Amino acid sequence: MPDYGHDLRFGSFITPQNQQPELAVELAVLSEQAGLDLVTFQDHPYQPGYLDTWTLLSWVAARTERVHLSGNVINLPLRLPAVLARSVASLDLLSGGRIELGLGAGAFWDAVEAMGGRRLTPGQAVEALSEAMDVIRGVWDAGERGVLKLDGTYYSVHGAKRGPSPAHDVPIWLGAYKPRMLRLIGTKADGWLPSLGYAQPADIGAGNKIIDEAAVEAGRDPREIRRLLNVMGSALRGPVAGWAEQLLPLALEDGVSTFIIASDDPRAIHTFAQEVAPALRASVAAARDATTSALTGTATRAGSGAAAGAVRSPRALAARRPGIDYDALPASLAGVAVEPGDRAYDSVRSSYVWAGSPGLVLRATTPEQVAEAVTFACAQDVPLAVRSGGHGISGRSTNDGGIVIDVGAIDGVEVIDRARRLVRVGAGARWGDVAQALAPHGLAISSGDYGDVGVGGLATAGGQGFLARSYGLTLDHVRAAEVVLADGRIVRADADEHPDLFWALRGAGGNMGVVTSFEIEAAEVGDVVFAVFVHDATDTAAFLEKWGRLVEASPRKLTAFLTVFPGQADATVLAQTIVTWAGDDTDAAVTALEPFLELGPVLQQQAQLAPYAALVAPHHNRHRGQPRLYGHSALVEHLDSAVTTLVAGMFAGGEVTMFQVRSVGGAVNDTAPDATAYAHRTQNFSLNVVLSTSRRAAAERTWQRLDVAAIYLSFESYPDDALLAKAFPPRTLDRLRRIKGVYDPGNVFRHNFPISPVVGQQAISDDGSHDQAS
Repeated sequence: MPDYGHDLRFGSFITPQNQQPELAVELAVLSEQAGLDLVTFQDHPYQPGYLDTWTLLSWVAARTERVHLSGNVINLPLRLPAVLARSVASLDLLSGGRIELGLGAGAFWDAVEAMGGRRLTPGQAVEALSEAMDVIRGVWDAGERGVLKLDGTYYSVHGAKRGPSPAHDVPIWLGAYKPRMLRLIGTKADGWLPSLGYAQPADIGAGNKIIDEAAVEAGRDPREIRRLLNVMGSALRGPVAGWAEQLLPLALEDGVSTFIIASDDPRAIHTFAQEVAPALRASVAAARDATTSALTGTATRAGSGAAAGAVRSPRALAARRPGIDYDALPASLAGVAVEPGDRAYDSVRSSYVWAGSPGLVLRATTPEQVAEAVTFACAQDVPLAVRSGGHGISGRSTNDGGIVIDVGAIDGVEVIDRARRLVRVGAGARWGDVAQALAPHGLAISSGDYGDVGVGGLATAGGQGFLARSYGLTLDHVRAAEVVLADGRIVRADADEHPDLFWALRGAGGNMGVVTSFEIEAAEVGDVVFAVFVHDATDTAAFLEKWGRLVEASPRKLTAFLTVFPGQADATVLAQTIVTWAGDDTDAAVTALEPFLELGPVLQQQAQLAPYAALVAPHHNRHRGQPRLYGHSALVEHLDSAVTTLVAGMFAGGEVTMFQVRSVGGAVNDTAPDATAYAHRTQNFSLNVVLSTSRRAAAERTWQRLDVAAIYLSFESYPDDALLAKAFPPRTLDRLRRIKGVYDPGNVFRHNFPISPVVGQQAISDDGSHDQAS
C-alpha cells in the first residue's frame, strides 16, 4: 500500500494501574518532557486494578501542557455516547485542544455485563459503535440548528441539546481487526488503531485494503484516515538502533503515521522519543524526497501543496471556491488550512457577530507561516481578511469566498522587562488571557471591556479600556511591533526601525500589514474598585447630560462605561454604568462613586475590590456569527443637549436597541494628535449605537442628523470611503496614504476600511522629514 503522506507522530501507551497511581501520571509527564506527541491509556472499567481512564486523562491533562491525550481505546459499552461526547469536548476545551478519541466496540463481554453493560454479538457491537459515532458528532456540532434527534437500535437521542463543541476537530480512531469494523473505519472514522502483536505486519496491509475500499465506496479519500499502531516492546527485535529500520516499512508501505510504544518502562519511553522517533522521521523524510508517491497528481505526495493534514474528500474538494489555487498552497500551510467541507470549517468561518463563508482559512502558528500565507493570498484573485482570533463587531475579520489569515494561535504573553513593565504579547491572544498572565506580576494593560477581544485588532485600532482615563488607549503604550508586510518580509517597527510604519500601525494597522506580536508598556495595577449601577433612565436626555458632566469632573483614576437599553415595561429605559477605579484606595473610590447614586432612580448597585483580571475574564466563546449588528460610532467632546436629545428621541421612536458610551478623556488626550495615526485627542466620550433592524432606515436618517466629525472605526459596521475623513483628519490621512504607498503599494490590505496608497512619493516620518522606507 502507498504512503498516505501524513506527518509522523509518536506516543506512549501506559497501563493505568492503581497500586501506584502516581506512576501512570509521571510516565505521562515524562512522555511530554521526552518529546512525544501523544499519551494514551487502556480503558477497562471493569478491571479493579486500574484507575478509571477518563478520570486519569483529566488529571494528566492538568499536569501537562503540550502533549495530546487519548484512551486506547475507550470502552463504549460502559460509556453513554452523548455523555462521552460532552466529556471529550469539555476536556478538550479545558486542555486547549489536546484530546483525541480512540473508541472500541467492546470485548470481555462477561465483565461488561457484570458491570451493567449490555452484551452484544460482534455484529451488534459494530452497529452500536456506528450509531454512537453519529451521536457523538451530533452533540459536538453545536453550530447545527435545532436539537439532536437520532433513532438507533442501540443508541437514540430524542431532542438532546447540542454542545459544547470541542476546542479542535477531535478525531475518532477505532481499534479494530475484523472486516466489519474495518469497513466502518473506511466509512466513518478518522483513524485505525490496531496493536502490533495482535496484528502482524501482513494484517496491516490487508486491513488497509478493506478500509480504503470502504472509504472509496463512501465517497471518501482513503488518506483522510490516519493509520496508528501500538508497538509492543516484544514486537521489536534487536538493539534500539535498529528499531527505526524495522518500523520504516510500516510507515512507507503500510502508511502507519502514528507509532505508540506500549511500555511502562521510563527508559523505553525516553529512548523511543529521543532516539527512535528522530531516526524514523529522518528516514521517512528521505524516502519521501527520493520517491514519487503513487498519489502524485491527485492530491500529491507529502511535501507538496496538498500534503498530510490537507487531504480532502471528493465532497470537500467540490466545496472549494473559485479564485483560489488550492493546489499551490505551500506544504508548510497544509496542516493549518481549513476549507469549506472540512469539519472544522464551521468553527472558523465566522466572526463573533458576522457570519462568513471564506474559501480558505489559514490558521498560522508562526510569523513565518503568516508571511507564507500573505504571499500565497497575494497570488489569488479573492479578498483577504486578517483575524487576530478574538471577539469583534465590525465583521472585517471574515469574508465570502476569500482567504482569512487567522493568527489566533500566535498568542504568547511574556514579561520581557519587569523594571520597564515591558510585555510581549502575541497578536492572536485574547485580552482576558493577557490580563490573567500579567496579574501575578502586578501589571495590567487597559484593553477594551470584554476578555475575548483579540489583541491584534484592538491594539492597532485604538483600545478604549476600563483604565482609559488613567492609562490612555492601548496603542498609546505600544513600544514595538513585529509585522508581516505585503511583500512577505517580517520587520520590526518601533521608534528607531521603520518609524513611519510604527506611527501608522497605531491607529491604522489593519491597512499596513499583519502584526504578529506587540511590545507594550503595562501599568502597575493589581486590585481595582469595580462598581455597577443600574438606573431608571426613562428621562433619557437629562440622565445622559448629568452622567457626562459627572464623568468629566471625576478624578482620572475613574473610568466609566455606560450601556442604555429599552426596559421591558412600555417606554422605560434602563442604564447600566460600569465604573473602574484604577487602584485599591477604597476610601477615595467611594468618594468618587457616591455621586453616581444621585443621577436618577437607582435600581441596583454594587461595588467591590477585585483583581483587574476579573473584570476582563476570558470566555473563549466560539464564533459562529450572530444576527448582524448595524451600528455607528461617534467621538464627542461632551454629552451635550444635541447628543442627548437625539439619542432620547431614538429610544422613544424605537430606532435603537442599545446605546453605549465609553469615557476616553483624561490620559487618552495627553498624547499629541500627531503622535499616532489615532489623532482624535480632544474628545471625552466614544459613542456606539446599535440600530433597530426593523426601523433601520429611519434610524440611519436620525443618526445622520448628529453630523459627527470623528468616529472610531472598530464600531462601524460597514467600510465606507466617506468615513475615512471622520476616522482620520486630513493631515493624518494624507500621511497614511503616503506610508501605505511605501509598505503596501499594491493595496493588498485593502479589505479593511480602504486607505488608498500614494505610490512613488516619500513617506513623512515622525519628525516631519521625509523617509523613504526600504
